[in-house]
Amino acid sequence: MEQLIGIGVALVTPFREDLSVDVAALERIVEHNIQGGVDYLVVLGTTAESATLSQAEKQLVVDIVVRTNAGRLPLVLGVGGNNTMAVASELKTLDLSEVDAILSVSPYYNKPTQEGIYQHFKMIAEASPIPIVLYNVPSRTGSNMLPETTLRLAHDFSNIVGIKEACGNSVQIDKIIKNKPEGFLVISGDDATALPTVLAGGAGVISVLGQGLPTLFSDMIKLGLEGNAKEAYGIHHKLSALMSLIFEEGNPAGIKSIFENKGISRATVRLPLVEATPALKEKISASLKSLDRARV
Repeated sequence: MEQLIGIGVALVTPFREDLSVDVAALERIVEHNIQGGVDYLVVLGTTAESATLSQAEKQLVVDIVVRTNAGRLPLVLGVGGNNTMAVASELKTLDLSEVDAILSVSPYYNKPTQEGIYQHFKMIAEASPIPIVLYNVPSRTGSNMLPETTLRLAHDFSNIVGIKEACGNSVQIDKIIKNKPEGFLVISGDDATALPTVLAGGAGVISVLGQGLPTLFSDMIKLGLEGNAKEAYGIHHKLSALMSLIFEEGNPAGIKSIFENKGISRATVRLPLVEATPALKEKISASLKSLDRARV
């Protein structure tokens, strides 16, 4: 899955003031990222507020992204859940003809054992007609998929091609990189750990901030993949304030504030999330202005 090396972006779902999906804004966001140099697009991940989208809205989002992308970049689709049989059934019925891989989160809320996580992904691997990228995000799921489980899945199923690792633990990430089968992709799931992961031998990042600043974030990841740590960290340090700010009041409130600042889409989110506060928006705006001044 060489097409998933580099930077993927976890696209937001923009909303109008009435909370309906803003089709025109989503088209602008996709184009903004393609022109900005990202390597692939991730559709209906957590950042897309997929938990609050109806099935019809999810299909609308996929249709808009597919149409706007027009085959230019690889597409990864979020398909996951904590009902294993339901996820497996969905994978057998979805039209995945325009999708290059699925991103599937480790089961949340149920808090399964490591064997339960393994068996969950075993059933999904057997059901999926296309490659799978695992997604470990303990802060959201309530359980951590340990390196031993990730590596067991990587070795046992040829269509499990990588992991989006958002554990925030460099020791865990290094253990997977050291012991993974050849070709298995270790992808950072945190903007702040993206560059360290790449320099340790990872394949890249699925980024939130990157969709707002695609050119700069792409440049950082490319320099990292080339082993140019000094220049890459120069960009990382410029972006580090925004990496923190956009998550200060939850995701995707922060990144949507960046899009509002750039005139691309509204900052509107759906409950139970709430829009970024004026104070946070001001901090994000000041950080963007500072970044612009530094690039002149």
